[in-house]
Amino acid sequence: MPTSKPVAGSVLAPMSFPKLGGGELSVGGARDNWTLFIVYRGKHCGRCKKYLKILNDMRGDWAAAGFDVAVVSADTAEKAQADKDEFGWEFDLGYGLTEDQMETLGVYVSSPLSPTETDRNFAEPGTFVMRPDGSILLISISNGPSARPDLVELLDGMIFTVENARPPRGTI
Repeated sequence: MPTSKPVAGSVLAPMSFPKLGGGELSVGGARDNWTLFIVYRGKHCGRCKKYLKILNDMRGDWAAAGFDVAVVSADTAEKAQADKDEFGWEFDLGYGLTEDQMETLGVYVSSPLSPTETDRNFAEPGTFVMRPDGSILLISISNGPSARPDLVELLDGMIFTVENARPPRGTI
């Protein structure tokens, strides 16, 4: 169970992860565009592959709507690279999400069910949308792989939100 929880309307402090291909993948803080930030369970999760395929197919739609896309897991570089190679993901992919970062994000953390699943604790799914000023507009966290926001519906809602300057909700 998360011990902390980010609050809609607050600014997510900048955090960085090693990025496949070199450099760092950074989220939080002020930037030029809106950000769609997705935390996924890792290489062992078949449902993540389905979800991230949809995201990969939609990345042009998200970019056209003014969003940068960032995706991260607790996987090692080798596991993340194997997935990227196998599934052809073209979005920025980070790895090495730490348990401290998981706590900051308020995502649920699970232990592997067996050594064949993975070799470390990992984050359950989380989806975050941040405004260019770094404030969090939307937070969706799940304690398991089967509940995540529908990416088509989410994009439609975010286009409406941007066009109508809607505020974060759930703040009272």
